[in-house]
Amino acid sequence: MSSISPDVPLPCVLVLASGRGERFRTSGGQVHKLAAMLEGRCVLEHTLAAVRTSGLPWHLEDAGHPGMGDSIAAAVRATPEAAGWLVLPGDLPLVQAGTLRAIAVTLASGAEVVAPVFGGQRGHPVGFAAALGPQLMALTGEQGASVLLRAAAQRGALLSLPVEDCGVVTDIDTLADLERAASLLRARCQAR
Repeated sequence: MSSISPDVPLPCVLVLASGRGERFRTSGGQVHKLAAMLEGRCVLEHTLAAVRTSGLPWHLEDAGHPGMGDSIAAAVRATPEAAGWLVLPGDLPLVQAGTLRAIAVTLASGAEVVAPVFGGQRGHPVGFAAALGPQLMALTGEQGASVLLRAAAQRGALLSLPVEDCGVVTDIDTLADLERAASLLRARCQAR
C-alpha cells in the first residue's frame, strides 16, 4: 500500500448503524443484525475493531434514520471538517483495517470517489472527497449515495480499487449471511 505524508489529513470513516435490520429478523434472527454474535463478538464490534485498528478518524452514526441516505447526510453533517469520508455500513464485520487505509490513502491522493472491488464485485466502504460534502448532506431515503456513484462514473471520476478483502462484499442481511461470515472469519483466523 502506498503511503502519504503524515501532514495530509485523512478522511473520516462513517460507520452507519441506523438501519432497522428487518431482513435479518425475517430470516429468523432474534436480535438486530448488528447485535448478532459472530465468533464471540457482535457484528458491529467486529466492524468497529477494524475501523479502530485502521487509525483513521471515525464517526458512528447510530441515531435512528428513515433511510441510508438520511444516515449518510447526518454523519457528514456531524463531521463537517473531515478531509473526505469513507461510507461504511456497520454490517460489514470482515472488512480489514488495511483496506480502509488503502481507500483513505487513495482518496487523500486526489481521487474524487473510490470504491473497493473484490472478485469483480463493488463493495464498501466507498470513499468520497470533501468537495462532495454538500451533495452527501443532501441525501435522503433508502438509496444511500448510489446516485453520486453513478454521476461520478459518468464523469469518469469513480476509481475502482481492486482489493484482496472479501470483507468489502460480505454484509450481514440474513442468518445465512451470518453463518457464511462466521465460516470466512474462522478460515481467516486459521490462515494466520
